[in-house]
Amino acid sequence: MTPPLIHLAEAQKSAPVTDWAARIGWVVGLLVFVVFVYWLMRQGWKWRGTLQGDLPELPTAPADAGEPKLRLTGRYHGSTTAGQWLDQIVARGLGTRSRAELTLTDQGLDVVRPGAEDFFVPAAALRGARLDKGIAGKVLPEGGLLIVTWRHGDKEIDSGFRSDRAGEHPAWVAAIDRLSTTQQGTTEHSTTEHHTSTTEHTETEGAR
Repeated sequence: MTPPLIHLAEAQKSAPVTDWAARIGWVVGLLVFVVFVYWLMRQGWKWRGTLQGDLPELPTAPADAGEPKLRLTGRYHGSTTAGQWLDQIVARGLGTRSRAELTLTDQGLDVVRPGAEDFFVPAAALRGARLDKGIAGKVLPEGGLLIVTWRHGDKEIDSGFRSDRAGEHPAWVAAIDRLSTTQQGTTEHSTTEHHTSTTEHTETEGAR
């Protein structure tokens, strides 16, 4: 046998044997770890939902919501306690990210979510809107998120949306701020009138 052939035979004989048992063990171990982490996340999600169980049912859109002021198609990225972008709200389906179709009218904000629960924010519950870059662990470029602040029950909520055309966001901020300001002004005026009427009635009764 010539020297080159001898060297080739020796190389073939000395080639390391693949330890398939060890490799399979590592793969199985990794899969078990991934499943365990996923299970922990699911348990944490359920636990958070249980803690938020006092959140009332989400309002639904009225039969006649009025003439649309603005429409938007894009994505819903989640909701948090207002001002706390990592304190995610998962109760009532608010933790489910999805496609979203938004319609703003004088009655409020209608949020339609294919594959998830729709909800409606009455105009009186709107507290304003702003542009931001992060919510519920989702981070986008500066101004990439439309954050709508609203009140539901005794909790103020920030809900994050991103339009398919991000250039629409400023118009939405202006329109929601305008609507919420108008509603708050109307509420304060109504409260003042009611207080004045009650005072006058009391004074009249006292004079009799």
